[in-house]
Parts: sequence; structure tokens; C-alpha cells
Amino acid sequence: MRFSEIARRGGLVERSKRRFVLVASVLALVTSMVTLPVLEGTSSATSFKGSITIAAVAPFTGADAALGPKYETACYAAAQEINASGGVLGNQIKCKTVDTRGDPADAVPAVRQMYATTSNLALVIGCTSDEAATVVPIFQAHKTVAFCMTGQSEFDAVHFPYFFRLVPPDAADSVAMVQIAKRHSFKNIALAFGNDAGSQTFVAPALAAIKRAGMTVVSNQTLDMSASTFQSEAQAIVQSHPDAILMEALGAAGVALLAEIYQLNGNKMIPTIGTSAMIDPVFFSGVTSSAIGTQTFISNFDADNQTVKSSGPAYPLYHKLVLEQAGKVPGVPSFPGLLTANGTVHLYDGINLAALAMVMSGSTQGSKYKADILKIAEGQSGAVNVSNFAMGAKDLKAGKKIHYIGVGGTYQFDSFQTAFGPFEDDQFLANGTTVAVGGTLGYCSLTVCKSTP
Repeated sequence: MRFSEIARRGGLVERSKRRFVLVASVLALVTSMVTLPVLEGTSSATSFKGSITIAAVAPFTGADAALGPKYETACYAAAQEINASGGVLGNQIKCKTVDTRGDPADAVPAVRQMYATTSNLALVIGCTSDEAATVVPIFQAHKTVAFCMTGQSEFDAVHFPYFFRLVPPDAADSVAMVQIAKRHSFKNIALAFGNDAGSQTFVAPALAAIKRAGMTVVSNQTLDMSASTFQSEAQAIVQSHPDAILMEALGAAGVALLAEIYQLNGNKMIPTIGTSAMIDPVFFSGVTSSAIGTQTFISNFDADNQTVKSSGPAYPLYHKLVLEQAGKVPGVPSFPGLLTANGTVHLYDGINLAALAMVMSGSTQGSKYKADILKIAEGQSGAVNVSNFAMGAKDLKAGKKIHYIGVGGTYQFDSFQTAFGPFEDDQFLANGTTVAVGGTLGYCSLTVCKSTP
């Protein structure tokens, strides 16, 4: 192992500690705020008394630029259906992007700008591990409800009243990846994770899960996400003769690494298990366009993912709405590829939950509607099940209690407002969509996957 690699990993531990302190203390230091141009969603509704804004705060440029379009698509899809149903309390939803560039140093001024220039901001979605530690306290100071896609462990132990997470922490994601490796009887494992904060949060949990499973780590590579070639890392992985590679490297970096491993391994792909973030049409398009080709790739790649209820009542409308966003969101080579992408699935559900909570509370202010999110997501005694905004709004107006069951199923939150749902093993099909194989992986916690929550 090179000294520089050891230093990088040591530095990551120290930075993780500093981020934890920052999450707990920066709230008292937050002051003024400032925003980026609005990308307004379309609407078929004809009469509104005003508008509210939902902001997708995420990387739209930089190494993790593939994440932002997933979240933006969720906003456009949900807003289209909500606006067509009369809007939220008569208000049209407008969608806006705020580019964090995947860097906390860029995220803070971008979010401050958002607050300075955005009127009627009702909800934030996105907020990845790259920037969550620095921007969540700002959302808290402004009493803005935020559905974030961060997997950082800091949020397992610090309670933020306006913070909601519809996906488990990255530690649970790592446990699910190792569960897939166990199913395939893999013993020798190589790790290849980007040096961005969002990818590095998987490494320590993966190492621990691999050890608990009695497997061996034969190579552990940290990838410079700004690089265009990974010859030394690819060579180290090939020479370690792993049974499988566990990885997260989004966009061009992941494509380059796998293509170089393929070439150095005698034009044979080493079985690879990706994180749920790698269920991504940009990544799929890049790899299948390389020398690896479609059939070789889909035969040797798995990704853990939270279960998507494709046979549930919420899915047909979601399917229709996502495909109808083609041409509206740049940076998505295949919209069918987003149908099981966890960011699109769960943020679509999150927007519906928030919009219904606004209707239930009679307010678009986070301080007034946030408590109703939990009531609608978890269900109350006597609640009727609903699968979309129109159904829920109608029942609420009729004085009924509702229980939202979305594309991601039901959501039960812990005391830190994180939902732990069941995982599945997803494989790509030739058209870029995915299919679950082998039945459920179970409910994966920070240490183990079990058949029940």
C-alpha cells in the first residue's frame, strides 16, 4: 500500500470526526442565506392562487454529477401529478436545482444563495453525503423540511427535527453488498471506492461486514474521482485475484476503472457488486459502450437496492410520470433506467408525503406540516391506504386519516427519522432497466441482514 493511500484514509477518519462535530454545532453559527436559477415544472392545472418551490440540492456538476438528475426527475414527476390534481392548497409546485458540485465548500454558498433569492421554499430534496454535514444545519436554522439521500453515520446519532431519510445509512448498504457476495460464495474481495465523501462512507462498514462474513479483503483502492485513468489501481486489483469487486465510483470514473480491469484481466470482467447509487443510466451507458459490452457487463454486475414495489398500486403512475420527463431533465441517457434508481423512487415518495402533510396541516410551512409526515408515512389507527397525491388529498378533504404506500412501499422511521426498508439484489437488463433476483436480501441494519425489521 502506498504511503499516500494510507495518509488519505487516515485523513478521511479525521475529516469524518470533524464532520460529526460540525453537524452537532454549526447550527448555532448559521446566518444569512443566497440561490440559483429556477427550473420551473410544467402543470396541467388551470387555476392556482400561488406557487411553492421544491429545491433539489445535490451535485449537478463534478464527480457525482449523475446524482442530481435523478433527484430533479423525481421533482418534475411528482410536481406534474400534484399540479394536475389542483396543487398543494391551491399552490403550484415549481422545481429548482441547486448545484453543490459534490463539495461542502461549494454547497454552503449555493444554499445561502438559494435562501436569499427563493420565495415560498417549501421543501428540499437530495442533499447527498458529499455535502449533507454542512447544509443540513442550514436547513434546520430555516425550519425547512429536507428529504436527504445521505448515508453518513453522523445522522444515525444526531436528531434534526426537519431532516428525513427514506433510505438506510451507507453502513446498511455495505452490509447488503456483502450479503450479495455471500450468496455468490465469494471469499476474496477487492474494494474500489471513490475518494469523494459520498463513496468513502461505505468503506469502513464494508470492511467490518466482510470480516464478520469470514471473507478476505485482497485489495483496497481509493480512486481519485478527478482522474481519467486508473491503470495502477486496476493492476493492483487484477493482481490480487479477487472473486469479486465491491465498488462505488459514479460516472466516467467507474466506467474507466472497469474497462481497464477488463483489459488487464485478459478481456474478462471480474464479478462486481455496486452500491445502489450505481443503478444509474449514465454508468450503464458508459460501461456497455466500452469494450466490455452489454452482455458481459449485465452477466457480471449486481447492485444492492432498496425494494421497489413494481407490482404495487403506486408504480404504474410513477412509471408513466418518470418516462414523461424525457427531454425536460438533461444528463439522463435513459429514463427507463431511473425507474428503480433509489434517489428517484424515494424522493418521489418523499415529495408526495410532504405535499400530503401540507394538505393535512393546512400549511406549506415546515414547522407546521413536518409532524404530519410521520403520521401519513406510518399510518394511524383507522387510516385508509393511498398510493398517490390525488387519492390522499381527496380523502384528507373528506376528513379521513391516510396511510401513504408509495413506490418504495411503506416507511417506518426510527428516532432519528431514518427509514429502514428491505433490500434486494438488482441486475441490469440489456435495455438499462433492472430486475430483482434471488428474492429479498432482508432488512439490513448497520451490522446484519434479517428477514424481519
